[in-house]
Amino acid sequence: MTSFENSIAAYKEAVKLMPGGVNSPVRAYKNVDMDPIFIERGKNQNLYDIDGNSYIDYVLSWGPLILGHADDTVIAALKDTIDKGTSFGAPTLLETKIAKLVQKFVPSMEMMRMVSSGTEATMSAVRLARGYTKRDKIVKFIGCYHGHSDSLLVDAGSGMATFDINTSPGVPKNVALETYTVPYNDEAAITDLFKRHGDEIAGVIVEPVAGNMGFVPGHESFLKTLRKLTEDYGSVLIFDEVMSGFRCDMKGAQHLYGITPDLTTLGKVIGGGLPVGTFGGKREIMKNITPDGKVYHAGTLSGNPLAMMAGIKTLEQLNEEKYADMSAKLDRLCTALKAAADKNGVPFTIRHRGTMWGYFFNNGPVENFDDVQKSDKEYFTRFFQYVIKRGIYLAPSPYETSFISTKHTDADIDKTIEVFSDAFANVQK
Repeated sequence: MTSFENSIAAYKEAVKLMPGGVNSPVRAYKNVDMDPIFIERGKNQNLYDIDGNSYIDYVLSWGPLILGHADDTVIAALKDTIDKGTSFGAPTLLETKIAKLVQKFVPSMEMMRMVSSGTEATMSAVRLARGYTKRDKIVKFIGCYHGHSDSLLVDAGSGMATFDINTSPGVPKNVALETYTVPYNDEAAITDLFKRHGDEIAGVIVEPVAGNMGFVPGHESFLKTLRKLTEDYGSVLIFDEVMSGFRCDMKGAQHLYGITPDLTTLGKVIGGGLPVGTFGGKREIMKNITPDGKVYHAGTLSGNPLAMMAGIKTLEQLNEEKYADMSAKLDRLCTALKAAADKNGVPFTIRHRGTMWGYFFNNGPVENFDDVQKSDKEYFTRFFQYVIKRGIYLAPSPYETSFISTKHTDADIDKTIEVFSDAFANVQK
């Protein structure tokens, strides 16, 4: 029988020092009626906790670890880099090298600025859109999470949805009023909003493949409508690809859909497991960033050499063959899981794009946050408790996306199918 004795003791100590005992809320496992599992180490596709339990990991640090945990090439490069220093607060060649690599994958990023997190990237992109257009209003979509900056914490997904928070205390009402929210994948609603307020809108920020209300791909027609409306009204279109970048497609959602945004935000994969983010896009817009322009951005650890090196060594290993292999494994996994759910009469919707996948305990279709909320959250809790004890590590929330790495094997897929199938058969509906 799986024991979490050491994790339970560790959590009792942690709650004395940190709110909820954690440094990011969904890690607290409140949504699945468990104490959090404390991790000791990870290697390749596996995690190991402080009780000695091992897991096939489909969270992968919430997306960054496309090469799995502690990739040998990345770790070797980090060890060499750390001997030279951990931070300089000055330019290095590594920053230019990774910028060229990113641009190779995402050509729309003609210029970019490195930051230390996805939240910083989206916050800075929104500020830039406002500064460039000299307008104040921003549009986001209900259920999309773009980090925890004030302007974007309205009707957000991910952890906000997990804890049933609509607008966060601490965000001034006048700031929230500068953000319009519209249902995801709703072309009529966004068209109507632009007809009424288009001349006020500085920018539209969207996850083209949403990963923060669970996995919900954008409709191609919806995203093309966003592109046309923003062009017609002189607004900035921001694709938040912090999660979908290098994940739903090797070159991101903008390549998958054939749509070029004005600005793009990236994170996760480009740091190879270290804290990083970037925002960038059209040269004429990016030239408004200080010191070239007057839209202020700065960061002591932006372009940190360790994060840059980890990102470089991650991006250098990505190729079409690896993507095809990961996608094929996910196709087999998702097909088998849907068949097993149907066999046992469990309402279940599952999809994947590239190296991202996600599931909901409802019959679908799932196209927006209202659809997501029709899922059976109580069943999810029981299901999660069952599979984690069988060694499958999933996000402890029904509002998150799962991932795969280059290290996952066919045997891992087989075991995952077996455990999910047993759960569908044995977890009370």
